[in-house]
Parts: sequence; C-alpha cells; structure tokens
Amino acid sequence: MIWLRRIALAAALTTGALACSSVSTVRIQPEQVYVGPHMRPIAVIHAQATRGYILFIPLGSPVNLDRVVNSMLLATAKALGADKVVNIQVELTPDDGVWTLRKILGWRSAQASGIAVVMEEPQPAAPAPKAP
Repeated sequence: MIWLRRIALAAALTTGALACSSVSTVRIQPEQVYVGPHMRPIAVIHAQATRGYILFIPLGSPVNLDRVVNSMLLATAKALGADKVVNIQVELTPDDGVWTLRKILGWRSAQASGIAVVMEEPQPAAPAPKAP
C-alpha cells in the first residue's frame, strides 16, 4: 500500500511541475520603442502555458492559442490600462503528426507576446500663417 501512496504523490508533484502557466510584464519607456503613429507603448507582455503528458495522459489544463492570447495576454494588457496589443507573436507546439509521439513523456506549450499600447489623439495641425 505504501508504493501506491508514493505513486499518487509522485503523480501529484509531476502534475504541478508539468502543467503551469505564467505571464511576465515589463514597463517600457515610450520614447525608447516605436510602435506606430498615435500609439504610446506602456509594456511588453509575454504569456506562456505548458501541459505535460505521461503515456498519452494529459496533466493539467489544455494548452491552446485562445487561452494564451485572449485569457492571458489581452487580459493582462487591459489590466495594465492598455487599449490594444501590437506586434503579437505566437508559438504553439503541434499536436498531431510525429509530434503525437511526444505525448509518451513530454509536453505541449503555447506562448504569445506583444506590446501593450495606449491610443493617443492626433495633435491638430497648427494653422498656417496668414499672408499680408
């Protein structure tokens, strides 16, 4: 019976270690990064989620681009006060083909990153001087 408890404990620890997600942010100086006209960058955000597998048995919550982009990246940007996220880059480990063999003892991960920006009103043009 002790071996069964040890297996259960090892499975619980493995689940915690192999199924995780994180969001990292760093504030940036607007004058150091150019993102486009009428946009002021406020932060760079990186979201990542990983799901482990042991003998084709998934550990933890599902990993997909919808989760890392919408639930993690964009939600964090809104919490920071951003209006938009630009220059989004995404990456997802494939789930089919030869990548299926990775589920024997491996993981699947998804990540997304981008720059959170605040939209600014365009400055009105200065009136042209009148000719005498």
